[in-house]
Amino acid sequence: MTIRVGHVSYLNHEPFYIDMERRGLQLHNVVPSAIAASLENGEIDAGPMPISDTFRLESISQPVAGFCLAVTNRSGSSFLFSKEPISQLNGVPIGVAAEAGASRDLLRVILALKHDVRPEAFVSLDDSPPAFLLTGNQALRRRRGLREYPNKYDLGEEWHTWTGLPFVFARWMRRNDLSEKDAALLEDTLYVGLEDGVDGLYHLSEPRENLLMLAKDILEYIQGVRYFIGFSEQKAINLFRKYLEQAGDSV
Repeated sequence: MTIRVGHVSYLNHEPFYIDMERRGLQLHNVVPSAIAASLENGEIDAGPMPISDTFRLESISQPVAGFCLAVTNRSGSSFLFSKEPISQLNGVPIGVAAEAGASRDLLRVILALKHDVRPEAFVSLDDSPPAFLLTGNQALRRRRGLREYPNKYDLGEEWHTWTGLPFVFARWMRRNDLSEKDAALLEDTLYVGLEDGVDGLYHLSEPRENLLMLAKDILEYIQGVRYFIGFSEQKAINLFRKYLEQAGDSV
């Protein structure tokens, strides 16, 4: 059986996939917000699922070892841009990119429980809202800020200053019906690929013009990323799950 893997084409996800096609795994391009549905519907067998979706799909999926996408004290690619300070966003519509995964739920928790803010609704970016969330490569391209939106908040930094913990945006999950042999192949591919892939990003010499990033920018960015769950990451997952339940349907 060919293992079908959800491929998220963000810079910080690149190391996951470095060895997959060579090992015979089939990559399917999927945005973070669609990973859970694709796995649930059987379109893919595994992928880096937004952490909030992992709670919902515990009955049909399980972690692939401890592989994850986490950040230590800031995300570098998950930003809330706002015309007004975050404390003044009560009753204000907030735009959210359609591809956003865990960042959407993290924003909901931060607004409700850290800042006691209840926005009017989450809306499309096409509505030109007074505040909006960008993630992934879109956020990297605008990491320097936007003139029309003088307030910029890194959600990873917001979480860290609040809790003192890293934040786990995604965790590698696989369907329960994936054979143990295929699960072992996937796990081994991730181990080998990460070792080579992260090292490759550390030693880049060419800029990424599509992201407006020099090699030194990429190095600084990737130094804050963690790819395996340790004690602090697990503690953060547990706390986020608790906070997510407390936030309820706050938007």
